[in-house]
Amino acid sequence: MPESLPILLVQMGHPPADIRAAVGEQPQWFRAALGDGVPVKVVCPFDGDPLPVAGTFRAAVISGSWSMVTDHEAWSERTAEWTREMMQAGVPILGVCYGHQLMAYATGGVVDYHPQGSEVGQLPVTLSAAARQDALLGELPDTFDVFLSHEQSVLTLPPGAAALGASGHDPHQIIRYSPTALSVQFHPEFTAQVMSQIITSRSERIAMKGKDRDALLSRVSDTPESRSLLQRFVFGG
Repeated sequence: MPESLPILLVQMGHPPADIRAAVGEQPQWFRAALGDGVPVKVVCPFDGDPLPVAGTFRAAVISGSWSMVTDHEAWSERTAEWTREMMQAGVPILGVCYGHQLMAYATGGVVDYHPQGSEVGQLPVTLSAAARQDALLGELPDTFDVFLSHEQSVLTLPPGAAALGASGHDPHQIIRYSPTALSVQFHPEFTAQVMSQIITSRSERIAMKGKDRDALLSRVSDTPESRSLLQRFVFGG
């Protein structure tokens, strides 16, 4: 598609107020990760925004959320149907965290709370052998750090999908659905500041139950390989 068309960011909700006040919203995080000069169009289905038709944007990124896929909210179900249609049309799509789970759910996978609880902080993800042949993942190291913050996971892959990356907690960190559709459980758009704010946020206390906040904060530095995945999705190469 023409490079003059925008990247579509499907924003799946607002961060809690304390996180927004400290580090802003998802569009700011994605724009900072991509750098200047990338046209980004933001749509918010949770606010009733219509989802655009194929051919009006170059590629789509579906963001994270503080909602849960299993709540089956009407705006989320509408986005799942749209996502399935875009995937079938061969539109390039990258799902992030909630977007990862929504893509899996939309194509027949099972999403629910992880039996071992939440996964939060800077943690390593290891690529599968098959990932070495993947156009988007092939140049990444075998293991690299990512930023994570989630309670739900993809528990069962959709038919025909392949898991290309795993953490010690979650075997479905990266899922390839088709040559144009990929999703990741982690957050390539996060900075160390955003991750640290989420760890210390009031809104995360339930998810952080039983975890050592100070130990998690001490491990936060940067995740350049994770960010490069987002950049390669948008820019190619």
